[in-house]
Amino acid sequence: MALNKLMMTALKTLSYADIDVSKNYKIDRRIQEIINPPVKSDYNIWDHKIESGDYAIPVRIFQPSEQKSSDLLLFFHGGGWVVGSIDTYTNLCINLCEYTGRWVLSVDYRLAPEFPFPNAPNDCYAAAHAVYQEAIHFGANPDNTVLIGDSAGGNLAAVVSLMAAERMEFPVHRQILIYPSTGSDHTLQSEYKSITEFANDYLLTSKRICDYLSLYLTKDEDYINPYYAPLLAENLEGQPKTLIITAEYDPLRDEGEAYARKLEEAGCTVEFRRISDTIHGFIKLPRTFEAVRQSYIYIYNFLREKF
Repeated sequence: MALNKLMMTALKTLSYADIDVSKNYKIDRRIQEIINPPVKSDYNIWDHKIESGDYAIPVRIFQPSEQKSSDLLLFFHGGGWVVGSIDTYTNLCINLCEYTGRWVLSVDYRLAPEFPFPNAPNDCYAAAHAVYQEAIHFGANPDNTVLIGDSAGGNLAAVVSLMAAERMEFPVHRQILIYPSTGSDHTLQSEYKSITEFANDYLLTSKRICDYLSLYLTKDEDYINPYYAPLLAENLEGQPKTLIITAEYDPLRDEGEAYARKLEEAGCTVEFRRISDTIHGFIKLPRTFEAVRQSYIYIYNFLREKF
């Protein structure tokens, strides 16, 4: 996915037409549904619900045609905590299932602004808790459950790991964070260079991130909560073995890499990969793209390593 001059012109044009998500988030959701329709598949796919208090969390389960491991990938989708669903991420989950030979379970957590922070992390934690207890029903070993997510979903995977370490109700041994949001400030005053350097021309703009956050976070103190910004966590000791994948032209690049460094400083095992010449959201592209192919190789090799 080389960013040649023609592609750069197209990206700048699309970024300039950035809608005000804070006012038009329902339109944004519809756009995501149109451009990411689930394809017909021969895979065994089931919809299920996980009971959590007075709410049932929808999940979608994907069975590999050839199971290569007892790992179960517990997937949290991206979309700025405002858009995205198990439907718009079905194709990605099929690809994960096919390439890795692992069961995949995708969580349809509640979205803001109807259900602002901390509903999303609470839903994801409740789903993880249930899955760790019932993984054996999916032909998986509970200890081999892997948290994985992209963008806001990468944030949620990291947050669930933090919550699990604090509550000690189930162990998380591995997590895969794909261009995750981990920091607290995404304005042009951010300490991270990538926020300002790639603020306007690469589809995910600084303004769009801030629009999402205006819907997701409702109180000033939310912005300094580690369950929103994992980089703010005071203690990362004991966090799971982690693979972090970032994109070269992504506003979130530097904070994802900063989280990798902070995990390493806390004594955690971390593998970090920056995918060159690509942008935020690339993992949803077809597997024929080089950046996607590289990422799946990194993910597969990470899963093969002992934890």
